[in-house]
Amino acid sequence: MPFSRSHARLPATLEIEVLDEYGEARRQAIAAERALTLYLNKREIVTLMTLGDDPEALVVGYLRNQGLLGAREDLLAVHVDWEVEAAAVVTRHLPADLEERLGHRTVTTGCGQGTVFGRLLEAVPRQPLPETPLRQSTLYALLENLGAYNATYRSAGAVHGCGLCHQARVLDFVEDVGRHNAVDTLAGRQWLAEADSGRADIFYTTGRLTSEMVLKVAQMGIGVLVSRSGVTQKGVELAARFGVMLIARAKGRHFQAIHAAGRLTLDAMPARRPGDRDRR
Repeated sequence: MPFSRSHARLPATLEIEVLDEYGEARRQAIAAERALTLYLNKREIVTLMTLGDDPEALVVGYLRNQGLLGAREDLLAVHVDWEVEAAAVVTRHLPADLEERLGHRTVTTGCGQGTVFGRLLEAVPRQPLPETPLRQSTLYALLENLGAYNATYRSAGAVHGCGLCHQARVLDFVEDVGRHNAVDTLAGRQWLAEADSGRADIFYTTGRLTSEMVLKVAQMGIGVLVSRSGVTQKGVELAARFGVMLIARAKGRHFQAIHAAGRLTLDAMPARRPGDRDRR
């Protein structure tokens, strides 16, 4: 049976009328937020809130990152119908422990409250992660290149962005109302071959580096996770277990590297300015 999919993309933004601080009415772009209920072999799994920009990739990536879809070859069909706000995924095989997985649900931190099925803190990556090296100069170049990949945020705000990168090159970038949706969509695009993202060795997110983000990136086989935001305790703990190097609060020439010994080369240290605190 050949693979079948819909192409049910909707615009990521829409316009409404707002009243500004001068009492003037104007049109303003806002981020879409649409409910999409996911069914796996006719079994209801979860309802996701999403922009709707790439729903097939989102649901495939969600199932992949949850461990509910074991291999790309098992995927038979994915169809989205926005009239009934539903996504139907058909697969050859279901996990033998599906009911047990669905019985252990963790509501994760962050906007939109992501959900992880199974025992989060007992999870392990599907394969050993590469100990990807990173040069400080490459990190700075990547942060500069990422500035061109946030169109929805610039026009409407209210979204997070995630990117698959190969060193300083951005291979694919997705925005959605929750960072968990953005990472799942990228995982789905990898399997659906929608972007040249197979060589990704760095993952970037605008959201916090939580346990959920570390787990999903590790499941994608990527060993470097970069964010402009901060990190949580469980994020640090899981990164140590999986072998993920974290780069937090990465903005401009500033960053905080965690689990970076032997992997991060400081080849572009900025000059200290008068008044900078001593960080020895």
